Amino acid sequence: MTQVKAITEAITSLSEVHTRFGLTRIESEQFFPEWSSELPQITETETASLDVLRRRYLYHRGEGNLLEGTVMLLMVSPLLALSGFYDPPFRMKAESSVDLVLDDGEEVLRGRIDVLILQNQLWVMVLECKKTTLSVWSALPQALAYLMANPQPDKPVFGMVTNGDDVLFIKVKREVETPQYDLSRVFALFTSAKELYNILQILKRIGQTICDTDLP
Repeated sequence: MTQVKAITEAITSLSEVHTRFGLTRIESEQFFPEWSSELPQITETETASLDVLRRRYLYHRGEGNLLEGTVMLLMVSPLLALSGFYDPPFRMKAESSVDLVLDDGEEVLRGRIDVLILQNQLWVMVLECKKTTLSVWSALPQALAYLMANPQPDKPVFGMVTNGDDVLFIKVKREVETPQYDLSRVFALFTSAKELYNILQILKRIGQTICDTDLP
C-alpha cells in the first residue's frame, strides 16, 4: 500500500535529501554562474522602483515579523514583475501541489510550492513568518525536494527561497547521472539597497537562461 507523507515532515535535513535523492552539492562558479557573473544591468527606473520597494518593506517590517502573504505582496510579487516573469513567454501557477513518487511507487511525498511555478524552471517559495523569523536555510531541505519534482529533468531548474528579510537562490541539474545542486550566497535586504539590486539582476539572468534553454 502506498504511503503518502508531507514533504515538510518527511524531509527535515540536508543529509536526508542527499540520501533519498542522491543529490550532490557542486560548489563551482561554472555550475551556477547565473547568480554571480555576467549579470544584466538594471535601469535608473528599475533602481528607483527597488528603492521604493525596499523602503516600503522596511517600514512594515519595523512593526514586527510579517506573514507569508504580506511578504508576497510587499517583496516577491513586485520583484517578479520587475524581472519580467509575469509577461510572455512565462506563465504562472499559484500554490501548485507537488508529488514525489519514491521506492517504485511505495511512497509518495506531497507538498505545495508556496507561491509560484514559472515555466517549470523557476520555483519560488515564501517562508511563513509568525512569532519568530524562520531562516531561509531551514527551508533548504524541503526546497531541494520540491525542485527534484521538476517535470522537465532534462533542463536545469532554479529556486528562490525567501522569508522577506533574506533571499537564497538554488540551482538543480538532473540530466546528469548523479543529480547536482549549488547555492548562491544569502542576500540580506537589511544590509543595503545594493542587495536588492543584485537580486533583480539575478532574476533577470535566470529568466534569460530559461528562455535560452527553451530554444529549439
